[in-house]
Amino acid sequence: MGAPGSRPLTEASGQPILVWSEALRDYDFGPGHPLTPRRFGPGIDLLRALGAERLVAPEAATDEELARLHVAHYIEQVRSFSDHPWQPPAMGVGTPDVPAFHGMHEAAALVAGGSVGAVERILAGEAAHAFSPAGGLHHAMRTRAAGFCIYNDVALAVARARDAGHRVLYVDLDVHHGDGTQALFWHDPAVLTFSVHETGRRLFPGTGMIDETGAQEAPGTAVNVPLEEGSGDASWWPVVELMLPALAEAFRPTFIISQHGCDSHALDPLAHLRVTTASYVRACDLVDGLAHRYGEGRWLATGGGGYDAYHVVPRSWAIVWLAQAHLDAHRETPAGWRERWADEARAFGSSSPPVGLIDPPRTVAPDPDAIVTRNLDGARASLEQALRLLAGTEQPGRE
Repeated sequence: MGAPGSRPLTEASGQPILVWSEALRDYDFGPGHPLTPRRFGPGIDLLRALGAERLVAPEAATDEELARLHVAHYIEQVRSFSDHPWQPPAMGVGTPDVPAFHGMHEAAALVAGGSVGAVERILAGEAAHAFSPAGGLHHAMRTRAAGFCIYNDVALAVARARDAGHRVLYVDLDVHHGDGTQALFWHDPAVLTFSVHETGRRLFPGTGMIDETGAQEAPGTAVNVPLEEGSGDASWWPVVELMLPALAEAFRPTFIISQHGCDSHALDPLAHLRVTTASYVRACDLVDGLAHRYGEGRWLATGGGGYDAYHVVPRSWAIVWLAQAHLDAHRETPAGWRERWADEARAFGSSSPPVGLIDPPRTVAPDPDAIVTRNLDGARASLEQALRLLAGTEQPGRE
Protein backbone atom coordinates (compact mmCIF):
# COMPACT_ATOMS: atom_id res chain seq x y z
CA MET A 1 0.00 0.00 0.00
CA GLY A 2 1.26 3.46 -0.84
CA ALA A 3 1.37 6.42 1.49
CA PRO A 4 0.51 10.11 1.20
CA GLY A 5 3.17 12.27 -0.37
CA SER A 6 5.16 9.51 -2.04
CA ARG A 7 5.28 7.90 -5.45
CA PRO A 8 5.41 4.13 -5.98
CA LEU A 9 8.83 2.55 -5.66
CA THR A 10 9.96 -0.09 -8.12
CA GLU A 11 13.01 -2.24 -8.70
CA ALA A 12 13.86 0.18 -11.51
CA SER A 13 14.85 2.64 -8.78
CA GLY A 14 18.24 0.92 -8.99
CA GLN A 15 21.20 1.33 -6.66
CA PRO A 16 20.74 3.11 -3.35
CA ILE A 17 21.57 6.79 -3.46
CA LEU A 18 24.86 7.71 -1.77
CA VAL A 19 24.89 11.33 -0.61
CA TRP A 20 28.40 12.64 -1.09
CA SER A 21 30.37 15.72 -2.04
CA GLU A 22 33.93 16.73 -1.18
CA ALA A 23 32.39 19.86 0.37
CA LEU A 24 31.08 17.67 3.22
CA ARG A 25 34.66 17.55 4.49
CA ASP A 26 34.19 21.18 5.56
CA TYR A 27 32.32 19.95 8.64
CA ASP A 28 35.62 20.08 10.50
CA PHE A 29 36.15 20.99 14.15
CA GLY A 30 39.90 21.09 13.70
CA PRO A 31 42.94 18.90 14.41
CA GLY A 32 42.59 16.69 17.44
CA HIS A 33 38.80 16.65 17.44
CA PRO A 34 37.46 13.06 17.43
CA LEU A 35 34.99 13.69 14.59
CA THR A 36 37.64 14.00 11.91
CA PRO A 37 36.86 14.49 8.21
CA ARG A 38 39.78 12.09 7.58
CA ARG A 39 37.20 9.27 7.86
CA PHE A 40 35.69 10.32 4.53
CA GLY A 41 38.83 9.39 2.59
CA PRO A 42 38.94 5.67 3.33
CA GLY A 43 35.17 5.52 3.92
CA ILE A 44 33.94 6.86 0.60
CA ASP A 45 36.79 5.19 -1.26
CA LEU A 46 35.75 1.78 0.08
CA LEU A 47 32.14 2.35 -0.96
CA ARG A 48 33.26 3.19 -4.47
CA ALA A 49 35.57 0.17 -4.55
CA LEU A 50 32.62 -2.04 -3.64
CA GLY A 51 30.56 -0.67 -6.51
CA ALA A 52 28.77 2.44 -5.29
CA GLU A 53 28.16 4.54 -8.39
CA ARG A 54 25.01 6.49 -7.68
CA LEU A 55 26.55 9.44 -5.86
CA VAL A 56 24.35 12.49 -5.39
CA ALA A 57 25.77 15.82 -4.23
CA PRO A 58 23.80 17.50 -1.42
CA GLU A 59 22.34 20.98 -1.49
CA ALA A 60 22.51 23.07 1.66
CA ALA A 61 19.35 23.22 3.74
CA THR A 62 17.71 26.64 3.67
CA ASP A 63 16.97 28.61 6.81
CA GLU A 64 13.31 27.76 6.29
CA GLU A 65 14.12 24.05 6.19
CA LEU A 66 16.31 24.29 9.29
CA ALA A 67 13.56 26.24 11.08
CA ARG A 68 11.28 23.20 10.79
CA LEU A 69 12.98 22.02 14.01
CA HIS A 70 15.51 24.69 15.07
CA VAL A 71 14.46 28.10 16.37
CA ALA A 72 15.42 31.15 14.31
CA HIS A 73 17.59 32.64 17.07
CA TYR A 74 19.71 29.49 17.20
CA ILE A 75 20.24 29.50 13.43
CA GLU A 76 21.24 33.17 13.68
CA GLN A 77 23.67 32.33 16.48
CA VAL A 78 25.32 29.60 14.42
CA ARG A 79 25.64 32.05 11.53
CA SER A 80 27.27 34.53 13.88
CA PHE A 81 29.85 31.96 14.99
CA SER A 82 30.34 30.99 11.37
CA ASP A 83 31.50 34.54 10.61
CA HIS A 84 33.12 35.31 13.99
CA PRO A 85 34.20 32.05 15.66
CA TRP A 86 36.21 33.64 18.47
CA GLN A 87 33.25 35.01 20.44
CA PRO A 88 32.28 33.54 23.86
CA PRO A 89 30.39 30.23 23.87
CA ALA A 90 26.62 30.40 23.39
CA MET A 91 23.80 27.91 22.76
CA GLY A 92 26.20 24.97 22.88
CA VAL A 93 28.62 26.38 20.29
CA GLY A 94 32.18 27.32 21.22
CA THR A 95 32.60 24.40 23.61
CA PRO A 96 35.24 21.62 23.43
CA ASP A 97 32.59 19.30 21.95
CA VAL A 98 31.35 21.82 19.37
CA PRO A 99 34.18 24.29 18.68
CA ALA A 100 33.24 27.24 16.51
CA PHE A 101 34.89 27.50 13.10
CA HIS A 102 34.65 29.70 10.03
CA GLY A 103 31.88 28.48 7.75
CA MET A 104 30.28 26.19 10.33
CA HIS A 105 26.74 27.19 9.38
CA GLU A 106 27.34 26.43 5.72
CA ALA A 107 29.02 23.10 6.53
CA ALA A 108 26.25 21.99 8.89
CA ALA A 109 23.50 23.15 6.55
CA LEU A 110 25.06 21.05 3.77
CA VAL A 111 24.94 17.93 5.96
CA ALA A 112 21.33 18.71 6.86
CA GLY A 113 20.41 19.33 3.25
CA GLY A 114 21.97 16.03 2.25
CA SER A 115 19.75 14.01 4.55
CA VAL A 116 16.59 16.01 3.83
CA GLY A 117 17.27 15.86 0.10
CA ALA A 118 17.69 12.09 0.30
CA VAL A 119 14.21 11.81 1.79
CA GLU A 120 12.90 14.01 -1.01
CA ARG A 121 14.35 11.63 -3.60
CA ILE A 122 12.81 8.61 -1.89
CA LEU A 123 9.45 10.41 -1.75
CA ALA A 124 9.76 11.17 -5.46
CA GLY A 125 10.25 7.47 -6.20
CA GLU A 126 13.82 7.92 -7.44
CA ALA A 127 15.15 5.27 -5.05
CA ALA A 128 13.93 2.99 -2.32
CA HIS A 129 17.06 3.43 -0.21
CA ALA A 130 19.51 6.25 0.41
CA PHE A 131 22.62 6.56 2.57
CA SER A 132 23.93 9.84 3.97
CA PRO A 133 27.19 8.86 5.74
CA ALA A 134 27.97 12.43 6.83
CA GLY A 135 24.59 12.62 8.54
CA GLY A 136 23.27 11.22 11.77
CA LEU A 137 24.02 14.28 13.94
CA HIS A 138 21.43 13.20 16.49
CA HIS A 139 22.39 15.25 19.57
CA ALA A 140 21.52 18.73 18.26
CA MET A 141 18.46 20.19 19.99
CA ARG A 142 15.93 22.80 18.95
CA THR A 143 17.89 25.61 20.61
CA ARG A 144 21.46 24.35 21.02
CA ALA A 145 24.32 22.31 19.67
CA ALA A 146 25.64 19.29 21.55
CA GLY A 147 27.85 16.26 21.16
CA PHE A 148 29.63 17.28 17.91
CA CYS A 149 26.23 18.09 16.34
CA ILE A 150 25.20 21.55 15.05
CA TYR A 151 21.95 20.90 13.15
CA ASN A 152 20.05 17.66 13.64
CA ASP A 153 20.02 16.49 10.03
CA VAL A 154 18.49 13.11 10.80
CA ALA A 155 15.61 14.66 12.74
CA LEU A 156 15.03 17.11 9.89
CA ALA A 157 14.85 14.10 7.57
CA VAL A 158 12.27 12.49 9.85
CA ALA A 159 10.29 15.74 9.81
CA ARG A 160 10.31 15.81 6.00
CA ALA A 161 8.92 12.29 5.85
CA ARG A 162 6.32 13.23 8.47
CA ASP A 163 5.26 16.28 6.48
CA ALA A 164 4.63 13.96 3.53
CA GLY A 165 2.21 11.96 5.66
CA HIS A 166 4.43 9.06 6.71
CA ARG A 167 4.66 7.21 9.99
CA VAL A 168 8.37 7.09 10.76
CA LEU A 169 10.32 4.49 12.70
CA TYR A 170 13.62 6.04 13.73
CA VAL A 171 16.31 3.47 14.60
CA ASP A 172 19.38 4.74 16.47
CA LEU A 173 22.27 2.27 16.80
CA ASP A 174 24.91 4.76 17.96
CA VAL A 175 26.66 4.00 21.26
CA HIS A 176 25.32 7.34 22.56
CA HIS A 177 21.63 7.85 23.23
CA GLY A 178 19.84 9.66 20.40
CA ASP A 179 18.62 12.35 22.77
CA GLY A 180 18.14 15.20 20.30
CA THR A 181 15.99 13.24 17.89
CA GLN A 182 13.97 11.76 20.75
CA ALA A 183 13.34 15.21 22.23
CA LEU A 184 12.32 16.75 18.92
CA PHE A 185 9.60 14.13 18.40
CA TRP A 186 8.65 13.56 22.03
CA HIS A 187 5.11 14.79 21.38
CA ASP A 188 4.54 13.21 17.95
CA PRO A 189 2.56 9.94 18.02
CA ALA A 190 3.50 9.24 14.37
CA VAL A 191 7.26 8.99 15.07
CA LEU A 192 8.67 6.12 17.11
CA THR A 193 12.28 6.63 18.22
CA PHE A 194 14.21 3.50 19.21
CA SER A 195 17.71 3.79 20.67
CA VAL A 196 20.02 1.03 21.90
CA HIS A 197 23.10 2.52 23.51
CA GLU A 198 25.61 2.32 26.32
CA THR A 199 24.14 3.37 29.65
CA GLY A 200 24.56 7.05 30.42
CA ARG A 201 26.02 6.41 33.85
CA ARG A 202 29.47 7.33 32.55
CA LEU A 203 28.78 8.31 28.96
CA PHE A 204 27.38 11.41 27.25
CA PRO A 205 24.56 12.47 27.15
CA GLY A 206 23.49 10.68 30.34
CA THR A 207 19.95 10.03 29.11
CA GLY A 208 18.10 7.20 27.39
CA MET A 209 16.62 5.37 30.35
CA ILE A 210 13.84 2.83 30.00
CA ASP A 211 11.32 5.15 31.66
CA GLU A 212 11.67 7.72 28.84
CA THR A 213 8.59 6.70 26.84
CA GLY A 214 7.18 9.78 25.07
CA ALA A 215 4.76 12.54 25.97
CA GLN A 216 1.24 11.92 27.26
CA GLU A 217 -0.13 12.43 23.76
CA ALA A 218 2.47 10.02 22.26
CA PRO A 219 2.77 7.15 24.75
CA GLY A 220 5.21 4.40 23.90
CA THR A 221 6.82 6.24 20.99
CA ALA A 222 10.19 6.70 22.72
CA VAL A 223 11.84 3.35 23.35
CA ASN A 224 15.27 2.99 24.95
CA VAL A 225 17.57 0.12 25.87
CA PRO A 226 20.65 1.19 27.84
CA LEU A 227 23.32 -1.54 27.88
CA GLU A 228 25.90 -2.09 30.55
CA GLU A 229 29.50 -1.07 29.96
CA GLY A 230 31.46 -3.88 28.36
CA SER A 231 28.47 -5.32 26.52
CA GLY A 232 29.28 -6.95 23.19
CA ASP A 233 27.64 -8.94 20.43
CA ALA A 234 25.97 -11.39 22.81
CA SER A 235 23.96 -8.53 24.30
CA TRP A 236 23.67 -5.98 21.50
CA TRP A 237 22.40 -8.11 18.62
CA PRO A 238 19.81 -10.09 20.66
CA VAL A 239 18.38 -6.78 21.90
CA VAL A 240 18.06 -5.40 18.36
CA GLU A 241 16.61 -8.68 17.11
CA LEU A 242 14.09 -8.78 19.96
CA MET A 243 12.98 -5.15 19.79
CA LEU A 244 12.80 -3.99 16.20
CA PRO A 245 10.44 -6.55 14.62
CA ALA A 246 8.00 -6.30 17.53
CA LEU A 247 8.04 -2.49 17.54
CA ALA A 248 7.56 -2.36 13.76
CA GLU A 249 4.63 -4.77 13.95
CA ALA A 250 2.95 -2.66 16.64
CA PHE A 251 3.73 0.73 15.09
CA ARG A 252 3.39 -0.07 11.37
CA PRO A 253 5.81 2.51 9.95
CA THR A 254 5.65 3.60 6.33
CA PHE A 255 9.21 5.04 6.34
CA ILE A 256 12.34 3.97 8.25
CA ILE A 257 15.17 6.36 9.03
CA SER A 258 18.22 5.00 10.83
CA GLN A 259 21.43 6.19 12.43
CA HIS A 260 24.37 3.76 12.25
CA GLY A 261 26.95 5.20 14.61
CA CYS A 262 29.72 2.60 14.82
CA ASP A 263 31.17 3.93 18.07
CA SER A 264 29.67 0.86 19.74
CA HIS A 265 32.50 -1.14 18.13
CA ALA A 266 35.10 -2.81 20.32
CA LEU A 267 37.88 -0.69 18.76
CA ASP A 268 36.18 2.66 19.25
CA PRO A 269 38.23 4.95 21.52
CA LEU A 270 35.39 6.99 23.05
CA ALA A 271 32.99 4.44 24.53
CA HIS A 272 32.88 1.11 26.34
CA LEU A 273 30.84 -1.40 24.32
CA ARG A 274 32.44 -4.32 22.46
CA VAL A 275 30.22 -4.85 19.42
CA THR A 276 31.73 -6.17 16.16
CA THR A 277 30.83 -5.68 12.53
CA ALA A 278 29.23 -9.15 12.51
CA SER A 279 26.35 -7.64 14.50
CA TYR A 280 26.22 -4.59 12.23
CA VAL A 281 25.58 -6.87 9.25
CA ARG A 282 22.68 -8.56 11.00
CA ALA A 283 21.18 -5.26 12.12
CA CYS A 284 21.37 -3.67 8.66
CA ASP A 285 19.78 -6.72 7.04
CA LEU A 286 17.00 -6.60 9.64
CA VAL A 287 16.30 -2.90 9.03
CA ASP A 288 16.23 -3.52 5.29
CA GLY A 289 13.71 -6.32 5.71
CA LEU A 290 11.45 -4.19 7.88
CA ALA A 291 11.60 -1.32 5.39
CA HIS A 292 10.40 -3.61 2.62
CA ARG A 293 7.77 -5.27 4.79
CA TYR A 294 6.13 -2.12 6.10
CA GLY A 295 7.19 0.81 3.93
CA GLU A 296 7.68 -0.38 0.35
CA GLY A 297 11.41 -0.23 1.03
CA ARG A 298 11.58 3.43 2.09
CA TRP A 299 14.77 3.65 4.11
CA LEU A 300 17.22 6.49 4.72
CA ALA A 301 20.36 5.48 6.61
CA THR A 302 22.82 7.96 8.13
CA GLY A 303 26.36 7.53 9.39
CA GLY A 304 26.49 8.94 12.92
CA GLY A 305 29.44 8.53 15.25
CA GLY A 306 32.54 6.39 14.91
CA TYR A 307 36.09 7.42 15.68
CA ASP A 308 38.33 4.70 14.28
CA ALA A 309 38.80 6.12 10.79
CA TYR A 310 40.63 3.17 9.20
CA HIS A 311 39.37 -0.05 10.79
CA VAL A 312 35.77 0.59 11.77
CA VAL A 313 34.12 3.55 10.02
CA PRO A 314 34.82 2.45 6.41
CA ARG A 315 33.63 -1.10 7.05
CA SER A 316 30.54 0.06 8.93
CA TRP A 317 29.55 2.36 6.07
CA ALA A 318 30.21 -0.43 3.58
CA ILE A 319 27.93 -2.78 5.52
CA VAL A 320 25.11 -0.23 5.44
CA TRP A 321 25.49 0.36 1.71
CA LEU A 322 25.73 -3.35 0.89
CA ALA A 323 22.53 -4.03 2.84
CA GLN A 324 20.76 -1.27 0.92
CA ALA A 325 22.13 -2.62 -2.37
CA HIS A 326 21.01 -6.14 -1.35
CA LEU A 327 24.56 -7.47 -1.71
CA ASP A 328 26.36 -9.95 0.52
CA ALA A 329 28.72 -8.42 3.10
CA HIS A 330 30.64 -11.66 3.60
CA ARG A 331 33.63 -10.54 1.55
CA GLU A 332 37.12 -9.14 1.79
CA THR A 333 37.94 -5.48 1.48
CA PRO A 334 39.61 -4.84 -1.90
CA ALA A 335 43.39 -5.23 -1.77
CA GLY A 336 43.88 -1.96 -3.66
CA TRP A 337 41.84 -0.10 -1.07
CA ARG A 338 43.91 -1.52 1.79
CA GLU A 339 47.15 -0.60 0.06
CA ARG A 340 45.90 2.91 -0.72
CA TRP A 341 45.20 3.74 2.91
CA ALA A 342 47.86 1.74 4.74
CA ASP A 343 50.47 4.51 4.85
CA GLU A 344 48.04 7.16 6.06
CA ALA A 345 46.69 4.78 8.71
CA ARG A 346 50.20 4.16 10.02
CA ALA A 347 50.95 7.89 9.97
CA PHE A 348 48.06 8.40 12.38
CA GLY A 349 49.12 5.59 14.66
CA SER A 350 46.87 2.89 13.26
CA SER A 351 47.63 -0.48 11.70
CA SER A 352 46.71 -1.23 8.10
CA PRO A 353 43.00 -1.49 7.23
CA PRO A 354 41.60 -5.00 7.83
CA VAL A 355 41.04 -7.68 5.23
CA GLY A 356 37.52 -8.74 6.13
CA LEU A 357 34.42 -6.58 6.26
CA ILE A 358 33.16 -8.83 9.03
CA ASP A 359 35.23 -9.24 12.17
CA PRO A 360 36.27 -12.87 12.69
CA PRO A 361 34.71 -14.92 15.49
CA ARG A 362 36.24 -14.44 18.93
CA THR A 363 37.44 -10.93 18.05
CA VAL A 364 36.37 -10.08 21.60
CA ALA A 365 35.72 -12.27 24.62
CA PRO A 366 32.09 -13.32 25.14
CA ASP A 367 29.90 -11.20 27.38
CA PRO A 368 29.64 -12.53 30.93
CA ASP A 369 26.35 -14.38 31.37
CA ALA A 370 25.24 -11.97 34.10
CA ILE A 371 25.59 -8.96 31.77
CA VAL A 372 23.68 -10.70 28.98
CA THR A 373 20.88 -11.59 31.39
CA ARG A 374 20.58 -8.08 32.81
CA ASN A 375 20.66 -6.46 29.36
CA LEU A 376 18.00 -8.79 27.97
CA ASP A 377 15.82 -8.42 31.05
CA GLY A 378 15.98 -4.65 30.58
CA ALA A 379 15.16 -4.96 26.89
CA ARG A 380 12.15 -7.19 27.59
CA ALA A 381 10.89 -4.74 30.18
CA SER A 382 11.31 -1.84 27.75
CA LEU A 383 9.54 -3.75 24.97
CA GLU A 384 6.63 -4.86 27.16
CA GLN A 385 6.18 -1.29 28.35
CA ALA A 386 6.25 0.11 24.81
CA LEU A 387 3.80 -2.46 23.44
CA ARG A 388 1.42 -1.84 26.31
CA LEU A 389 1.52 1.92 25.78
CA LEU A 390 1.22 1.64 22.01
CA ALA A 391 -1.75 -0.70 22.37
CA GLY A 392 -3.58 2.06 24.16
CA THR A 393 -3.45 4.30 21.08
CA GLU A 394 -5.04 3.69 17.69
CA GLN A 395 -2.48 2.31 15.23
CA PRO A 396 -3.34 2.43 11.52
CA GLY A 397 -3.10 -0.81 9.59
CA ARG A 398 -4.16 -2.97 12.51
CA GLU A 399 -7.17 -5.22 12.17
